[in-house]
Amino acid sequence: MRIGIPSETKTLEGRVALVPAAAADLVRRGHEVFIQAGAGEKSGFSDEAYTSQGVTVVPDAAALYEKGELIVKVKEPIAGDLALLKKHHLLFCYLHLAAEPELTKSLLDIGLTGVAFESVEENGGLPLLLPMSVIAGRIATQIGTTLLHRPQGGKGKLLGGMASTSRGKVVVLGGGAAGKAAASLAAAAGARVVVFDKRQDRLAEMMELGANVTSLYAYESSVAEEVRDADLVVGAVLIPSAKAPRVVTEAMVKTMEKGSVLVDISIDQGGCFETSKPTTWKEPTYDVHGVTHFCVTNMPGAVPQTSSLAISAAILPYVQRLAAGNEWRDFAPLKAGINVDGGKLVHPALQ
Repeated sequence: MRIGIPSETKTLEGRVALVPAAAADLVRRGHEVFIQAGAGEKSGFSDEAYTSQGVTVVPDAAALYEKGELIVKVKEPIAGDLALLKKHHLLFCYLHLAAEPELTKSLLDIGLTGVAFESVEENGGLPLLLPMSVIAGRIATQIGTTLLHRPQGGKGKLLGGMASTSRGKVVVLGGGAAGKAAASLAAAAGARVVVFDKRQDRLAEMMELGANVTSLYAYESSVAEEVRDADLVVGAVLIPSAKAPRVVTEAMVKTMEKGSVLVDISIDQGGCFETSKPTTWKEPTYDVHGVTHFCVTNMPGAVPQTSSLAISAAILPYVQRLAAGNEWRDFAPLKAGINVDGGKLVHPALQ
């Protein structure tokens, strides 16, 4: 099969879907692999690193989409990509269609088949969402810590505190991969951490992160109480392939101290704060009721080398199956990942 790896076009997105070693594996299996010139540079992979592995570098996006049958990218296609996608393409990337009705319509109009990373399910988990969730969780705590600094508009509080001062308080909504990563880093920094979830196994797992971590069932009244005096709130709520529920209301935001910070990892699926709206790394924050909001939709794109290596390793076995012929449609994990197919919306969470 002819496999195309385009440059990512989202604002300040530096990831590449397949690193040279992964592309080489596909070449050895007899596939033709094409990559757009410069697609790997922001992740630290030169065009020469690909050509040395038998990958063909093409000059621009038009040539890439013309050559490729299976298009493997990281983020959902935007205007420039959509203009080049055709009905015969098999698209494999993050799609997050629950929060993108216009993108959904565009893909249906094109009539292609789109398999979403975030919808691939295996052994009860989401293997292609997991690595980026962990990275996003860590970034959420790192960014939140920085945004609490006074020069960034924050309240000027050190999360871990010091002798004679109180520790900062971090509230994490969701105890999945992203929430656990955010809570773990905050706990390691010495903050007081409260994690909300509705699953007892996750609540027990969060308690094991440290003596400074409390896990609570996500009653609305409890969330409101804990958010009120939080310095940093991290939203990491996930309903697979569906729009995220609004867990923190605007009324709750109004009760927070000015200079506090909200980081919404769930923004890819529409956001779990009522006051959330998508932002980019170019203009990542905005203020609502004196509270700084960080709602960047491609958070792992800030560390493209780490992210590219992680996502490439996760997706390669699935790319191999997709490239081997139509038998992939009988492979349950990839079958679960189909969002759109020949002009039809097929994933049940999107209907």
